[in-house]
Amino acid sequence: MKTLDTLAFECETGNYHTFCPISCVAWLYQKIEDSFFLVVGTKTCGYFLQNALGVTIFAEPRYAMAELEEGDISANLNDQQELEKICLNIKNDRNPSVIFWIGTCTTEIIKMDLEGIAPILEKRLGIPIIVARANGLDYAFTQGEDTVLAAMAHRCPEYRHDETGEKELGIIKHLVIINNNSTNKSIFKKEGLTRSNLVLFGSLPSSVASQLNLESRRQSVPVSGWLPSQRYNELPSLGEGIYVCGVNPFLSRTATTLMRRRKCQLVGAPFPIGPDGTRSWIEKICSIFNLKPEGLEERENQIWKQNKDYIEIIRGKSAFFMGDNLLEISLARFFIRCGMIVYEIGIPYMDRRYQSAELSFLQHTCEKMKKLSPRIVEKPDNYSQVQRIHELKPHLAITGMAHANPLEARNIDTKWSVEFTFAQIHGFSNARDILELVTRPLRRKGGFTPNYRSLSKQALGN
Repeated sequence: MKTLDTLAFECETGNYHTFCPISCVAWLYQKIEDSFFLVVGTKTCGYFLQNALGVTIFAEPRYAMAELEEGDISANLNDQQELEKICLNIKNDRNPSVIFWIGTCTTEIIKMDLEGIAPILEKRLGIPIIVARANGLDYAFTQGEDTVLAAMAHRCPEYRHDETGEKELGIIKHLVIINNNSTNKSIFKKEGLTRSNLVLFGSLPSSVASQLNLESRRQSVPVSGWLPSQRYNELPSLGEGIYVCGVNPFLSRTATTLMRRRKCQLVGAPFPIGPDGTRSWIEKICSIFNLKPEGLEERENQIWKQNKDYIEIIRGKSAFFMGDNLLEISLARFFIRCGMIVYEIGIPYMDRRYQSAELSFLQHTCEKMKKLSPRIVEKPDNYSQVQRIHELKPHLAITGMAHANPLEARNIDTKWSVEFTFAQIHGFSNARDILELVTRPLRRKGGFTPNYRSLSKQALGN
């Protein structure tokens, strides 16, 4: 552990011990409702999808496997003809608005020209085909979504000031009058900002996205669009004059594409994970539009108060992140704010420019809570990590599924990091879900029963 003055970074030579990136299909096909995802890979990829996502197989989900055979790998078959047959069946059976081709390790190794084939078939079939390479050779678990969103960014319409001005002005007019429950009077906000031009990027469940939209709208900053949108024809307009802000720390490629290719301006903010992160995220957005945020401190304090029963369980406990889903920095910052000690933050890959605001917030949180800064290890070597875990003896190791049982056998409590990926962890009201997950192994050992009455009151209040 390091001193408080600065964060220290290390890089080891470990492999990506994470889920395969093609698992992003699990949540993206549900988010983009009129899409179809075609994973181009081998039997191994098919087995992974069948096991990881098999619970929905009988519901005829909007994803499928284009299985490569020996003839494909030896170039005895025509890739374009084979893919055309499959996509024609998809069009006739499902009629999607867009088809995503997800490349895998094998398509990289045999140099399959998916980007060259897609425009030809797109013109023949009359359906947009977007190619995203989500192979495990280059990407970690959640970066599969990053490659898909980066590819989608090129398909977003060009932003034109005159076309969207009247629409956005109408949105602002609806937001001018806000009902104040405490005084039962109407408050008139300043109309200095005629448009927000704010696009958020990152795939979240619709209910969580609506919560973030509402939080932003309370500050008179309406969200003009999301990437991805729920339907392909509702993609947001992008271009000069558009501000973009990410909601997940693993979307660095998407952020780079939006800035360099689409000329958008990136709002560098901590991510809306935990009440502290959500408040800082909204404050940063407000500062971009020269607005003074209102009521955020009270909102954050209310969430801390509602979750004090869970916070008491983890206060003073120690944690060790082995690294899996690239959410580690944000989660560690939230746990430190709750009073935990974080020995090490292992992370498969980190873009320090994209996460600069989150890293600064992590350092600020360590200083505020008078905790030593954790060791940040990129691409960690798992063998060395296990040795460090034995030396440090943390109360909880947050790890991938592969290492959970071996650590449990050595009397070390673990939590699967993949659970944080699929849980609703963004925004003010979902802080309790994060605490529910992280305290579960500790409660199992200590016999603690959470205050479900306060949880139900919170749900009713929100």
